[in-house]
Amino acid sequence: MEQLDVVVVGAGLSGIGMACHLERERPGTRYAVLEARDEVGGTWSQFRYPGVRSDSDMHTLGYRFRPWTRAETMPGGAEILAYVRETAAEYGVLDRVRPRHRLVAADWDSERARWALRVDHDGTEVELECAFLLMCGGYYRYDGGHRPELPGLGEFSGRVVHPQDWPRDLDHTGKRVVVLGSGATAVTLVPALARDAERVTMVQRSPSYVISLPSADRLAPRLARLLPGDLGHRVVRWRNIAMAMALYQLSQRKPRLMRRVLRKMTVAALPPGYPVDTHFNPSYGPWDQRMCMVPDGDFFAALRSGTAEVVTDTITGFDGDEIQLSSGDTVRADILVTATGFNLGLFGGAELSVDGRPIRTTETMTYLGMMLAGVPNMVYVLGYTNATWTLKLDLVANYLVRLLRHMSDNGYATATPSAPPPGVTEEPFDNLTAGYVRRGLDELPRQGSRLPWRPTMNYVLDTITMRRTPITREMAFGRAGSPDRAWSRPGPPGR
Repeated sequence: MEQLDVVVVGAGLSGIGMACHLERERPGTRYAVLEARDEVGGTWSQFRYPGVRSDSDMHTLGYRFRPWTRAETMPGGAEILAYVRETAAEYGVLDRVRPRHRLVAADWDSERARWALRVDHDGTEVELECAFLLMCGGYYRYDGGHRPELPGLGEFSGRVVHPQDWPRDLDHTGKRVVVLGSGATAVTLVPALARDAERVTMVQRSPSYVISLPSADRLAPRLARLLPGDLGHRVVRWRNIAMAMALYQLSQRKPRLMRRVLRKMTVAALPPGYPVDTHFNPSYGPWDQRMCMVPDGDFFAALRSGTAEVVTDTITGFDGDEIQLSSGDTVRADILVTATGFNLGLFGGAELSVDGRPIRTTETMTYLGMMLAGVPNMVYVLGYTNATWTLKLDLVANYLVRLLRHMSDNGYATATPSAPPPGVTEEPFDNLTAGYVRRGLDELPRQGSRLPWRPTMNYVLDTITMRRTPITREMAFGRAGSPDRAWSRPGPPGR
């Protein structure tokens, strides 16, 4: 059976980033990256719908150790995919990726201080062992998006597609398209489809906040030329972090003020007399759900042009090419796009256990938002819901490197977050009201009432907490009985 120091699960933005950190900070580590699909890229190779792009600022979504040097702030999916793959090639990670290797089960053996992994490779079971398991597969299921029950859908004569499974042969040119949904995917699809479709109608059950941002950062390339090294990138990165945090904090502390500001911006982006309060006045407060960011207001431009429209209503039935709404109105469509979100799924659906006892995430508690109480030698990556994903990845990777260094320096083989002490009460893992969070609560671990058992969703606070929290704080270490089971000491740090 193959013996490894580390197994990284997932070859998307998180998995490639984590592997690069290992190459940079822990050279000599024996590791592999398992990828269930047949290519590197995760989300950015999975999603192929028209207009797919980042809804986050790329200067912070990009890796800290490999700055995004272009002016685009929200580039297309193909550009992000190329960036991830180029990063993997530059740091020698591509050779460590094993495509079509899906983790089926992982069992921790306390006696041997090893994870025993069962992996499916094209229908054949492969067994591996590793000392440390890094779960970097994201937070949604790749095998299909969320499809709500639509009454009478079988009577629809058109084609039904989900953005997560966009058909390569779908031609929407000159067609009437209805996009069902109001989230980031829907507001991305509408302007992209409207370029060629006869008509695009976004049918939303309830409105979302939509904010226009510049598609290019003219300051970034200038600072890169003027300032030495990567100082220009660091300035732009921290400016964008500060702006995003200020928007979030102001939204949470002054929701009425922010609602007025956002409404004023929306009114200015749409034609006079447009029913803004009908279609862009959410029932929830700003940032109670993730806001939709659109580059240069392309979504609003599509509405102004008349090639796209928004209808706030619910679907009650179908009759041929007609979609019936609860108001009594109908919308005709050749194609129905169900941009209704995804299904939450942690750890890629793998069965995890400790000494044969199943790990039930809802019965354990998260530690620093990256480990689970009572589960040895396992780290997972879940990014921020109110900031770019990669910010959390970098913090988790830095903490992991510190943890591994402490283990190798002291001859430890295991690191296990202790059970929360008395006085730490359980709370839901996340306080967002987004549908995918509500639907997936049964899969999420609990969080505690104080640090280190409570994730903050605050990058600056996490930067201080995760860098300064003593590695030994509420963490149990063990030696597993023999020197060869202690964490190996790799070579000196690399790049």
